[in-house]
Amino acid sequence: KLLLVIDNCEHVIDAVANLASVFVRSCPHTTILATSREVLRIDGECVYRVPPLEVPPLGRDEPDQIARYSAVELFIARAEALNSDFSPDAKNLPTIAAICRHLDGIPLAIEFAAARSTTLGLEQIAAGLRDRFALLTSGRRGAVPRQWTLRATFDWSYDLLPEPEKRLLRHLAVFAGSFTLEAGAALADDLDGIQSRVANGIVSLVYKSLVSLDRSASTTRWNLLETVRAYALLKLAAQDERSAAMRRHAEYFRDLFEQAETELGTRPTAEWLNEYRWRIDDLRAALDWSFSPAGGPDIGVALTNAAIPLWLHLSLLHECFTRVEKALATLRSGGRGDPRGEMKLLAALAETSLYANGPVDEIRVAWTKVFEIAWLVDDTEYQLRALWGLWAFRLTACQFRFSLETAQRFRRLAMTRPDQDDVLVGERMVGFSEHFLGHQASARKNLEHMLGNFRPTAPKHQYAVRFGYYQRVAALTNLARVLWLVGYPDQASRTAAAAVEEAHASNHASSLRYALTDSTLIALWCGDLATAERYIGLMIDRSSGCELANWERIGPLYLAVLSIRRGEIKDGLQTLRTAFKDVNTAFPRELWTRSNLLGEMAEGLARAGRVDDALAVIQQAIERCEHNEERWLLAELLRLKGNLVLQQDGPGAAATAERYFLQALDLAHGQGALAWELRAATCLACLMRRQGRSADGWAILRPVYDRFTEGFDTADLKTAKAFLDALPT
Repeated sequence: KLLLVIDNCEHVIDAVANLASVFVRSCPHTTILATSREVLRIDGECVYRVPPLEVPPLGRDEPDQIARYSAVELFIARAEALNSDFSPDAKNLPTIAAICRHLDGIPLAIEFAAARSTTLGLEQIAAGLRDRFALLTSGRRGAVPRQWTLRATFDWSYDLLPEPEKRLLRHLAVFAGSFTLEAGAALADDLDGIQSRVANGIVSLVYKSLVSLDRSASTTRWNLLETVRAYALLKLAAQDERSAAMRRHAEYFRDLFEQAETELGTRPTAEWLNEYRWRIDDLRAALDWSFSPAGGPDIGVALTNAAIPLWLHLSLLHECFTRVEKALATLRSGGRGDPRGEMKLLAALAETSLYANGPVDEIRVAWTKVFEIAWLVDDTEYQLRALWGLWAFRLTACQFRFSLETAQRFRRLAMTRPDQDDVLVGERMVGFSEHFLGHQASARKNLEHMLGNFRPTAPKHQYAVRFGYYQRVAALTNLARVLWLVGYPDQASRTAAAAVEEAHASNHASSLRYALTDSTLIALWCGDLATAERYIGLMIDRSSGCELANWERIGPLYLAVLSIRRGEIKDGLQTLRTAFKDVNTAFPRELWTRSNLLGEMAEGLARAGRVDDALAVIQQAIERCEHNEERWLLAELLRLKGNLVLQQDGPGAAATAERYFLQALDLAHGQGALAWELRAATCLACLMRRQGRSADGWAILRPVYDRFTEGFDTADLKTAKAFLDALPT
């Protein structure tokens, strides 16, 4: 028996293949171990591909976890061998991980980087990896010439390729991510775009370890390691081919995303996303080139418009905003007469700006312009979108009366169109506006009718793109608020949980954060602090580092409220003040969450003994509600003010407080807000007991309590029940 080892076969691959074939036929007991970047492709060959070393994934920053990856272990071992003072620690391990990631876990490249780090330092190496081929050299006297530098190593492999494969590799490097055979053929002009020729070329490059099969994909896709891609791009530029290749790349993705836009209303959500979401890096690369000095701005404008649905579904709102802003400026500066293109870009700019900047007046102007253009070109779809945008703006700006009028206009327009599901979307909009205006019975009717009949024929994600959120998730969230107010806390909790569950299943970040915001409120109202904490944790987790700036600020506000509810008054108030200051700085216009949170702040101040400050805050909240017709909360704020007056204990405090409690009771009863009515009745009964009027208190509280049919384990009902049990009948 014989083991024959042949190393570095790729530069004499044909000769080694012939020799190995002879040995296999003539010496059946001989085993040949050949190392090569290319397979021999002879009978009896078994291929063992040596993968790159394991690198820490992006976001893995725990030092003890980073140090366990083989790429990091090699870097540390090489650095320690060359510098006895080198020591990995919590500060430098994330930088080492980033270097290893950028070098794709390639052992030789990592050895080069470790060697250079002993003289240049880790930060300099990490910063200089864009020019990795000039930066990374061996530093070892005994190394063979092809291993003196990283570039020499790649030159060795590249020079062995036939010319068609060299050209194919150069052009495949234009892809920023994975690519399909179809995409590769679109760029391979020298092979006439014939897929069979391109396929053969890709397979050959895979055999030579220059192209990798993307095993994470459900369909056949390939990619280039970042280091291989960087090398091939240098070769592409050296051949003066980069501009033409980038143009073909941008044109291909423009056509692809225009196709995606047409499929939006026909393909199932998961299928559509699986087809297009993984192409986001190439979309970005194509846009970067299109708007560069050497690019094609017309391609960029068209591609931006076509990519809007993907950005919106992935909740990449800041990215969408900046890309659309650039495209819109380009469209206008070039004097290009494209009203439909301008209309679509303006709509996306207005929608994403609302989440990024709050309800600034430029958004109202933009949506108004969208409606005007849509009217001129007779596009009822974008008339609807513009009305939805104006409604969302007015709701967020606390212009509730105007928001209701806009929602009614939306519903009337939807009735003229064939898709009656949009009429139901209009009912949700009407119902939510009515809720804020204090019309709870009508709000509940509209929301329940919408949920009972909304069976959209179009894929769900189409509604998220057109109207901001998954509409069923939004309706469930809105209904949960109303159900709690009208005295169904258990149903409200279940409905809120269903909204969160459906939003989570949708994989749509904006819809999930929308559901979590109000579901947290429901849990706090019910006194379910554990559920509130879970929702807040999810909210903060999903908002951290996200592109939804206003959502990112809401989590800390609710966390502060939770702290106050748990008796952590000092810390809770400090966090609440800081969060409010942050919100006020970022969003100086009104936010509909603010009045409710002002009430929470007033309660916290009162519990801290700062009753005068609490009264000033509650008065501010009441004035806001009266000015904005934010009637849904007014009864609760009046109740809180009554409590604060009692705590202040000034002259006539009891009579003044009773007047506020009675006003709250009357207002809540008129709105059908049984939850607020119970709180007001409980406070009034408590005051009457202190005055020796227990029977009067019982007579007020008992009928209100008896109108509840559920929720007896929630905080307010337990408080009311305990109080009733303590009162003489």
